[in-house]
Amino acid sequence: MKFHSSAYAASLLAAALHSGVASAAYDTSKSPLLLLSNDSTMNFDLLTPLGESITGGGDVGPILAAAKDVKAGNMTSFTEVFYKLANDTKAQAEDPDNAYDPVNVRDTWFSAAGYFRKADNYLHGNWSNPLIESLWDEQLDAFNKGIAALPIPGKRIRIPATKGNFTVEAIWYSASESKHKKLPTLIIGNGFDAAQEDSYHNFVAPSLARGWNCITYEGPGQPTVRRNQGLGFIPDWEKVVTPVVDYVLSEKKDVVDSTRLILLGNSMGGYLAARAAAFEPRLSAAVLIDGVWDNYAAYARELSPELLAIYEAGNYTQFDDVLLSAREAGKLPTGAAWGIDQGLWAFRTHSPSDFFTQIKSYNVESFIHKIRIPVFVGDAELESSYIGQPKQVADALGHRATLHTFKGAAGFHCQTGAGQELSRTIHAWLNKTFNNTGDGH
Repeated sequence: MKFHSSAYAASLLAAALHSGVASAAYDTSKSPLLLLSNDSTMNFDLLTPLGESITGGGDVGPILAAAKDVKAGNMTSFTEVFYKLANDTKAQAEDPDNAYDPVNVRDTWFSAAGYFRKADNYLHGNWSNPLIESLWDEQLDAFNKGIAALPIPGKRIRIPATKGNFTVEAIWYSASESKHKKLPTLIIGNGFDAAQEDSYHNFVAPSLARGWNCITYEGPGQPTVRRNQGLGFIPDWEKVVTPVVDYVLSEKKDVVDSTRLILLGNSMGGYLAARAAAFEPRLSAAVLIDGVWDNYAAYARELSPELLAIYEAGNYTQFDDVLLSAREAGKLPTGAAWGIDQGLWAFRTHSPSDFFTQIKSYNVESFIHKIRIPVFVGDAELESSYIGQPKQVADALGHRATLHTFKGAAGFHCQTGAGQELSRTIHAWLNKTFNNTGDGH
């Protein structure tokens, strides 16, 4: 439907223009950091690879150079800059002189993979764009070369979901070469958009250094499963995690301490991990970065009152027309445009109203009482998506929960850019929890 030149239609378009749907960005006026872009969403998306650089996911200078070249608010510019950086880094990785040094191989391929992932960041508005597949193939190939060069190589595995028509994509990382040393183990999952390859830099590398085995995974709606199996998100996430637990406790039983098996969920993964923890009794503890109570509430608060009223009145065609027309015209702010693009792609729908209807199922209230294990609940002082929700989660869990608020430079969504503080805090809590209770229960 085209917009008519009526005052009413104009007011609806104006409402859409002021929305910030699904943006992980923050108010730059409150930023304690030097800004990398005048566009708040791109500022956050540039901080992400900079944060991953501490574990070899990029290099500080090239990322800052990319930040200088990215045109604020221009998604195409962001893709082009990181695509060039990815290919330049890939050429360095292919230099024969690097092949004799496994550290060179690992760091250069990990960096190339990270840059290819960032080049993909703003592509999902056009599902037929061939770069969505080709960039991902590049990042997978680069990352595989990186994990192959680890002191103990990572191993990709595919785990059939017994209660779903899909396959879980996972990567296993051993902390020891011993075949019979049972170690604590983290099961790590992301949420709305990040890849399990990002999890290596954010969670796996710091955990391996502390003697923890790790397995990362992706389910429906997440990057590789969405591409290879054509599946959008599902709310009953235990169907994804339970097969991973089955795999760990059977195939890896000789090297996994089953009394220290922890599930970690990042971003929207805070909901996904809570859902799985409520229905998977073999877990010893859970870490939620962040705590998520109600995804619909988080997304709805980003809409203007006018748009929200249209949706909640059931005027779905009108709601879709307003958002999609504004998006097509290039009139939405970056966070709103990205949020719509990613949300529709990840939930496999072309209808914003259908996305909002689906997301209503991603609410912990009906099952959170079933969680019987210790839970770390992360909060962030500058959180923009799940404001106030970590406390709701912690309050509902009562004595089982430890609520920790990250502040200052560590106070952004998922502690982006403050990976050392995040890792220190998580592992300090895990050590305290298991030392105090023995088996984590």
